[in-house]
Amino acid sequence: MTATRRSPVPRGHFPAGPWAPPPALVVVAHGSRDPRALRRVGALLDRVRQQRPGLPVHLGHIELNEPLLPDTLASLGTADAVLVPLLLSRGYHIKRDIPETAAKSAVRARVAGALGPHPLLVDALCARLAEAGWRTPADDPTNDPAEAPADEETRRSSAVVLAAAGSRDPESRVDTGRTARLLAERLGVPVVPAYASTAAPTVPDAVRALAASGRHRVAVASYFTAPGRFATECAEAAPWIASAPLGTHPAMARLVLHRYDQALATRATTSGPALASA
Repeated sequence: MTATRRSPVPRGHFPAGPWAPPPALVVVAHGSRDPRALRRVGALLDRVRQQRPGLPVHLGHIELNEPLLPDTLASLGTADAVLVPLLLSRGYHIKRDIPETAAKSAVRARVAGALGPHPLLVDALCARLAEAGWRTPADDPTNDPAEAPADEETRRSSAVVLAAAGSRDPESRVDTGRTARLLAERLGVPVVPAYASTAAPTVPDAVRALAASGRHRVAVASYFTAPGRFATECAEAAPWIASAPLGTHPAMARLVLHRYDQALATRATTSGPALASA
Protein backbone atom coordinates (compact mmCIF):
# COMPACT_ATOMS: atom_id res chain seq x y z
CA MET A 1 0.00 0.00 0.00
CA THR A 2 1.35 3.37 -0.96
CA ALA A 3 2.08 5.61 2.01
CA THR A 4 0.06 8.80 2.21
CA ARG A 5 2.16 11.94 2.06
CA ARG A 6 1.12 14.83 4.29
CA SER A 7 1.03 18.20 2.64
CA PRO A 8 3.33 20.77 4.19
CA VAL A 9 1.64 23.20 6.56
CA PRO A 10 1.86 26.76 5.17
CA ARG A 11 3.74 29.25 7.29
CA GLY A 12 1.34 30.99 9.64
CA HIS A 13 -1.18 28.10 9.53
CA PHE A 14 -1.54 25.90 12.59
CA PRO A 15 -2.66 22.28 12.21
CA ALA A 16 -5.96 21.34 13.82
CA GLY A 17 -7.08 18.18 15.51
CA PRO A 18 -7.06 16.57 18.95
CA TRP A 19 -3.54 15.23 18.35
CA ALA A 20 -2.03 18.67 17.79
CA PRO A 21 -0.36 20.36 20.78
CA PRO A 22 -1.39 23.97 21.45
CA PRO A 23 0.84 26.58 19.84
CA ALA A 24 3.28 28.07 22.32
CA LEU A 25 2.51 31.43 23.84
CA VAL A 26 5.48 33.80 23.57
CA VAL A 27 4.96 36.91 25.69
CA VAL A 28 7.01 39.75 24.23
CA ALA A 29 8.10 42.31 26.82
CA HIS A 30 9.92 45.52 25.99
CA GLY A 31 12.70 45.12 28.54
CA SER A 32 13.93 47.50 31.23
CA ARG A 33 17.05 48.37 33.19
CA ASP A 34 14.94 48.31 36.34
CA PRO A 35 15.35 44.83 37.90
CA ARG A 36 11.81 45.02 39.28
CA ALA A 37 10.42 44.89 35.75
CA LEU A 38 11.83 41.46 34.98
CA ARG A 39 10.55 40.08 38.28
CA ARG A 40 7.09 41.54 37.68
CA VAL A 41 6.87 40.19 34.15
CA GLY A 42 7.99 36.76 35.38
CA ALA A 43 5.26 36.81 38.02
CA LEU A 44 2.69 37.74 35.37
CA LEU A 45 3.75 34.75 33.26
CA ASP A 46 3.30 32.54 36.32
CA ARG A 47 -0.28 33.81 36.58
CA VAL A 48 -0.84 33.03 32.89
CA ARG A 49 0.42 29.47 33.43
CA GLN A 50 -1.89 29.06 36.42
CA GLN A 51 -4.89 30.17 34.39
CA ARG A 52 -4.07 27.85 31.48
CA PRO A 53 -2.21 24.72 32.66
CA GLY A 54 -0.59 22.77 29.84
CA LEU A 55 -0.01 25.80 27.62
CA PRO A 56 3.71 26.30 26.86
CA VAL A 57 4.50 29.87 27.93
CA HIS A 58 7.77 31.59 27.01
CA LEU A 59 9.23 35.07 27.41
CA GLY A 60 11.18 37.15 24.91
CA HIS A 61 12.39 40.75 25.25
CA ILE A 62 12.73 43.37 22.56
CA GLU A 63 15.81 44.82 24.25
CA LEU A 64 17.72 45.28 27.52
CA ASN A 65 16.83 41.94 29.16
CA GLU A 66 17.42 38.29 28.43
CA PRO A 67 16.09 36.21 26.89
CA LEU A 68 15.88 38.38 23.81
CA LEU A 69 13.04 37.56 21.42
CA PRO A 70 15.26 36.12 18.62
CA ASP A 71 16.85 33.72 21.12
CA THR A 72 13.47 32.61 22.45
CA LEU A 73 12.18 31.97 18.93
CA ALA A 74 15.38 30.09 18.01
CA SER A 75 14.84 27.79 21.00
CA LEU A 76 11.41 26.84 19.62
CA GLY A 77 12.78 25.58 16.30
CA THR A 78 9.95 25.20 13.79
CA ALA A 79 7.20 25.03 16.38
CA ASP A 80 3.87 26.85 16.16
CA ALA A 81 3.67 29.95 18.32
CA VAL A 82 1.58 33.01 19.05
CA LEU A 83 3.50 36.14 20.00
CA VAL A 84 1.57 38.37 22.41
CA PRO A 85 3.23 41.78 22.91
CA LEU A 86 3.12 43.03 26.48
CA LEU A 87 2.50 46.49 25.04
CA LEU A 88 -0.53 48.65 25.70
CA SER A 89 -0.96 50.38 22.34
CA ARG A 90 0.00 50.18 18.69
CA GLY A 91 3.36 51.49 17.51
CA TYR A 92 6.60 50.56 15.79
CA HIS A 93 7.22 47.44 17.88
CA ILE A 94 3.74 46.08 17.15
CA LYS A 95 3.68 46.97 13.47
CA ARG A 96 7.26 46.33 12.37
CA ASP A 97 9.79 45.15 14.94
CA ILE A 98 8.04 42.08 16.36
CA PRO A 99 6.56 40.80 13.05
CA GLU A 100 9.91 41.21 11.28
CA THR A 101 11.72 39.34 14.06
CA ALA A 102 9.17 36.53 13.81
CA ALA A 103 9.52 36.39 10.02
CA LYS A 104 13.29 35.91 10.33
CA SER A 105 12.85 32.89 12.59
CA ALA A 106 11.89 29.32 11.71
CA VAL A 107 8.87 29.46 14.01
CA ARG A 108 5.43 29.29 12.41
CA ALA A 109 4.13 32.40 14.11
CA ARG A 110 1.22 34.69 14.49
CA VAL A 111 1.56 38.05 16.19
CA ALA A 112 -1.29 39.28 18.36
CA GLY A 113 -2.32 42.89 18.63
CA ALA A 114 -1.51 45.28 21.45
CA LEU A 115 -3.11 44.61 24.81
CA GLY A 116 -5.04 47.86 24.70
CA PRO A 117 -7.48 49.30 24.54
CA HIS A 118 -9.67 46.76 26.35
CA PRO A 119 -12.12 46.78 29.29
CA LEU A 120 -9.88 44.36 31.19
CA LEU A 121 -7.21 47.07 31.28
CA VAL A 122 -9.76 49.43 32.80
CA ASP A 123 -10.51 46.79 35.44
CA ALA A 124 -6.83 46.68 36.34
CA LEU A 125 -6.46 50.48 36.29
CA CYS A 126 -9.44 50.94 38.62
CA ALA A 127 -8.12 48.31 41.01
CA ARG A 128 -4.68 49.92 41.15
CA LEU A 129 -6.24 53.35 41.75
CA ALA A 130 -8.38 51.95 44.56
CA GLU A 131 -5.28 50.42 46.14
CA ALA A 132 -3.64 53.86 46.05
CA GLY A 133 -6.62 55.46 47.82
CA TRP A 134 -8.91 56.62 45.03
CA ARG A 135 -12.53 57.12 46.02
CA THR A 136 -15.34 58.87 44.15
CA PRO A 137 -19.07 59.22 44.85
CA ALA A 138 -19.55 56.22 42.56
CA ASP A 139 -17.66 54.15 45.15
CA ASP A 140 -20.13 55.06 47.91
CA PRO A 141 -22.82 52.33 48.20
CA THR A 142 -24.92 54.28 50.77
CA ASN A 143 -26.25 56.94 48.35
CA ASP A 144 -27.08 59.07 51.38
CA PRO A 145 -28.82 62.27 50.14
CA ALA A 146 -27.24 64.19 53.01
CA GLU A 147 -23.85 63.47 51.48
CA ALA A 148 -24.81 64.50 47.96
CA PRO A 149 -23.45 68.10 48.07
CA ALA A 150 -20.09 66.97 49.39
CA ASP A 151 -20.01 64.13 46.87
CA GLU A 152 -20.78 66.45 43.98
CA GLU A 153 -18.13 68.88 45.15
CA THR A 154 -15.61 66.05 45.30
CA ARG A 155 -16.54 64.94 41.81
CA ARG A 156 -16.14 68.45 40.39
CA SER A 157 -12.65 68.75 41.86
CA SER A 158 -11.46 65.25 40.88
CA ALA A 159 -9.68 63.99 37.77
CA VAL A 160 -7.20 61.37 36.63
CA VAL A 161 -4.11 61.63 34.45
CA LEU A 162 -3.54 58.41 32.51
CA ALA A 163 0.26 58.26 32.34
CA ALA A 164 1.56 56.28 29.34
CA ALA A 165 4.99 55.83 27.79
CA GLY A 166 4.35 57.77 24.58
CA SER A 167 5.04 57.09 20.91
CA ARG A 168 5.48 58.97 17.64
CA ASP A 169 2.85 56.73 16.07
CA PRO A 170 -0.50 58.59 16.00
CA GLU A 171 -2.36 55.29 16.41
CA SER A 172 -0.69 54.84 19.77
CA ARG A 173 -2.27 58.10 20.92
CA VAL A 174 -5.63 56.91 19.56
CA ASP A 175 -5.39 53.71 21.59
CA THR A 176 -4.38 55.52 24.79
CA GLY A 177 -7.17 58.04 24.27
CA ARG A 178 -9.72 55.24 23.97
CA THR A 179 -8.51 53.74 27.22
CA ALA A 180 -8.78 57.16 28.87
CA ARG A 181 -12.39 57.48 27.71
CA LEU A 182 -13.26 54.00 29.01
CA LEU A 183 -11.68 54.84 32.36
CA ALA A 184 -13.54 58.17 32.53
CA GLU A 185 -16.83 56.38 31.93
CA ARG A 186 -16.05 53.96 34.75
CA LEU A 187 -14.92 56.59 37.27
CA GLY A 188 -17.31 59.38 36.38
CA VAL A 189 -14.57 62.04 36.28
CA PRO A 190 -12.35 63.45 33.51
CA VAL A 191 -9.36 61.32 32.50
CA VAL A 192 -6.60 63.02 30.53
CA PRO A 193 -4.00 60.92 28.67
CA ALA A 194 -0.43 62.15 29.16
CA TYR A 195 2.98 60.80 28.27
CA ALA A 196 6.42 60.19 29.71
CA SER A 197 8.23 60.85 26.42
CA THR A 198 7.85 61.66 22.71
CA ALA A 199 4.17 62.70 22.81
CA ALA A 200 2.33 65.58 24.47
CA PRO A 201 1.07 66.55 26.95
CA THR A 202 3.50 65.49 29.63
CA VAL A 203 2.13 64.39 32.98
CA PRO A 204 3.12 67.67 34.73
CA ASP A 205 1.50 69.67 31.91
CA ALA A 206 -1.72 67.65 32.21
CA VAL A 207 -1.77 68.14 35.99
CA ARG A 208 -1.32 71.91 35.59
CA ALA A 209 -4.07 72.13 32.99
CA LEU A 210 -6.49 70.27 35.23
CA ALA A 211 -5.62 72.47 38.19
CA ALA A 212 -6.29 75.56 36.05
CA SER A 213 -9.77 74.20 35.34
CA GLY A 214 -10.50 73.68 39.04
CA ARG A 215 -9.52 70.02 39.26
CA HIS A 216 -7.16 69.90 42.24
CA ARG A 217 -7.83 66.33 43.40
CA VAL A 218 -5.80 64.69 40.64
CA ALA A 219 -4.57 61.10 40.64
CA VAL A 220 -2.01 59.68 38.26
CA ALA A 221 -2.96 56.26 36.88
CA SER A 222 0.13 54.32 35.86
CA TYR A 223 -0.51 52.89 32.39
CA PHE A 224 2.58 50.72 32.43
CA THR A 225 2.87 46.96 32.65
CA ALA A 226 5.84 46.99 35.04
CA PRO A 227 7.98 49.35 37.12
CA GLY A 228 10.66 51.37 35.37
CA ARG A 229 12.04 54.86 34.89
CA PHE A 230 9.01 56.22 33.07
CA ALA A 231 6.55 54.83 35.62
CA THR A 232 8.62 56.27 38.47
CA GLU A 233 8.91 59.73 36.90
CA CYS A 234 5.18 59.88 36.18
CA ALA A 235 4.31 58.85 39.75
CA GLU A 236 6.62 61.55 41.14
CA ALA A 237 4.61 64.16 39.21
CA ALA A 238 1.37 63.24 40.98
CA PRO A 239 0.00 66.08 43.14
CA TRP A 240 -2.07 63.62 45.18
CA ILE A 241 -1.93 59.84 44.66
CA ALA A 242 -0.35 57.64 42.01
CA SER A 243 -1.29 54.06 41.28
CA ALA A 244 1.16 51.20 40.81
CA PRO A 245 1.84 49.69 37.35
CA LEU A 246 -0.66 47.09 36.16
CA GLY A 247 1.79 44.25 36.74
CA THR A 248 0.32 40.99 37.97
CA HIS A 249 -3.32 42.03 38.31
CA PRO A 250 -5.47 38.99 37.36
CA ALA A 251 -7.06 40.96 34.52
CA MET A 252 -3.66 41.25 32.86
CA ALA A 253 -3.19 37.48 32.68
CA ARG A 254 -6.73 37.10 31.35
CA LEU A 255 -6.03 39.71 28.69
CA VAL A 256 -2.80 38.04 27.57
CA LEU A 257 -4.70 34.79 27.09
CA HIS A 258 -7.54 36.62 25.33
CA ARG A 259 -5.08 38.06 22.80
CA TYR A 260 -3.56 34.59 22.35
CA ASP A 261 -6.99 33.08 21.67
CA GLN A 262 -7.92 35.97 19.39
CA ALA A 263 -4.80 35.45 17.30
CA LEU A 264 -5.58 31.74 16.96
CA ALA A 265 -9.07 32.59 15.73
CA THR A 266 -7.83 34.84 12.93
CA ARG A 267 -7.82 33.50 9.41
CA ALA A 268 -4.60 31.67 8.54
CA THR A 269 -2.26 33.18 5.98
CA THR A 270 0.00 31.35 3.60
CA SER A 271 3.14 33.40 4.12
CA GLY A 272 4.64 35.46 6.91
CA PRO A 273 3.31 35.89 10.42
CA ALA A 274 -0.31 36.87 10.81
CA LEU A 275 -1.07 40.01 12.80
CA ALA A 276 -4.16 39.82 14.95
CA SER A 277 -6.33 42.90 15.23
CA ALA A 278 -6.10 44.94 18.43
